Amino acid sequence: QVQLVESGGGLVQAGGSLRLSCAASGLSFSITAMGWYRQAPGKQRELVAEITSRSTTNYADSVKGRFTISRDNAKSTVLLQLNSLKPEDTAVYYCHAVPSRWADYWGQGTQVTVSS
Repeated sequence: QVQLVESGGGLVQAGGSLRLSCAASGLSFSITAMGWYRQAPGKQRELVAEITSRSTTNYADSVKGRFTISRDNAKSTVLLQLNSLKPEDTAVYYCHAVPSRWADYWGQGTQVTVSS
């Protein structure tokens, strides 16, 4: 059974930083593409950042230069470092795993709130 457990969300002032963590189990993590999405109230879920099994990364334009995604295969964990946070970054952040073209999985989400 695949499980993705996010942690690290919280309340932070604009300009601050947070680090989100997603611990994965039940899959071959080292060969799994991973990503972070977010969903703000009243908006669609959107891609924030993704990282392939070879650690190639891709970011949404809105977070480039501020957020960094990384992975630790030894710990089956994907991290998202959020710097220079803005109120518009407020959302529920979801971990996403794509172990194959036939399946993908979501975590339960972690709330990030940025106050102005």
